[in-house]
Amino acid sequence: MLNYAYPRSRFEPTVLVDLNAKAERERLSTSALKGFFKLAATWKVRDEDARQLLGGLSNSAWYDWKKKPERVLEVDCITRISYLLGIYKALHILYGDKLADEWVNLPNTNQIFEGRTPLVYMLGGGLLAMQTVRQLLDARRGGL
Repeated sequence: MLNYAYPRSRFEPTVLVDLNAKAERERLSTSALKGFFKLAATWKVRDEDARQLLGGLSNSAWYDWKKKPERVLEVDCITRISYLLGIYKALHILYGDKLADEWVNLPNTNQIFEGRTPLVYMLGGGLLAMQTVRQLLDARRGGL
């Protein structure tokens, strides 16, 4: 009987963060939220749209979070911020800073966007749309 095995490689899988663990969310929340506020300012996202990107945050909660970002976010919110920060990073790898920062607000002819801006696409499609944009940019980074 033959035993098959994968060849050895230098690839080391990253350890996944358990966002269901409150301690992990406590560790990540404040910096994630501060990063999101900087990203929203860089992308020139209106407050109303930024609240929607976070999952439909109320106006009063939005301003409270901006004043005091030291809080523990829920899994959905951290996941949304993670996708958006990944999109930001991918754009800055693919393009120069000026285009990278404008990209989400530019009409896009890719069939995914149907002529809309990536921001409008993500606002309409929520978390799954953010995941799709992230996958698209990661594929471009990988040369696919």
